[in-house]
Amino acid sequence: MAARSIASLTVSFGLVSIPVKLYSATEASRAISFNMLHKACGSRLKQQYICVKEEVVVPREETVKGYEFTKDQYVMFTPEELKALEETGTHTAEITEFVPLKSVDPVYFDKAYYLGPDKGGAKPYALLARALRETGRCAIGRWAARGKQYIVMIRPVEDLVEGLVMQQLLYAGEVRALRDVDIPKTDVKPAELKLAQQLIEQQASDKFDPAQYTDDVRTRIEAAIQKKVEGQEITSTEAPAETGAQVIDLMEALRASLEKKPAKKVQSEKPAARKAAKK
Repeated sequence: MAARSIASLTVSFGLVSIPVKLYSATEASRAISFNMLHKACGSRLKQQYICVKEEVVVPREETVKGYEFTKDQYVMFTPEELKALEETGTHTAEITEFVPLKSVDPVYFDKAYYLGPDKGGAKPYALLARALRETGRCAIGRWAARGKQYIVMIRPVEDLVEGLVMQQLLYAGEVRALRDVDIPKTDVKPAELKLAQQLIEQQASDKFDPAQYTDDVRTRIEAAIQKKVEGQEITSTEAPAETGAQVIDLMEALRASLEKKPAKKVQSEKPAARKAAKK
């Protein structure tokens, strides 16, 4: 089934304008969600807001939004004031620079959209996609929508046809620095590095194929839901208890991995108690 566009916009850089259509690249509807029910009768529950001071239920029409500027101190905003603070939506993604694609760390990636050429945009669309792919660069710009302003990256993709993906990016203040993580400096021995590289090469693939990976948890949940619909009971399967085993020899573990044999392990200081043998 052909994808349906969710919006139209213009990608602009310099004096060039490319009319494009926006398509969602992901399917949020595939997520499995559960509703809150009344255990006694199975009816749906509705959310209520309770005033923590007066301990009374507050109707939605009597609620306002506020910002906590200090502990338990708020300033209130009317819907009109909040609307005035929103960024005015535009139908243009304005490119400000072109950077090497590899220079954008995927940690900044947020929501992705496919771009398709709109009426009259096929030629400049194809030109931009080809130019980006052959130069190894992507376009960085700004896009305003839903009351917010986004940094976006437009990058080339190839899946039978050459196309473009517009990737929303996180702002610098929304991404933590790796240096904030406690990573001790550790020496790596040449022999260990060589074995690790051999293990990587042994399991290397030419490209990532997402079709090889399936959501086993989703499949299990769907099967359990169907059983419930049919009136069956679900029996839980306990996972094997962890013994706290530790690999004591890195070289041995690497060699065993290359040979596809389990590495020898040693029990932790508090091993799990063994079950008594049956007579």
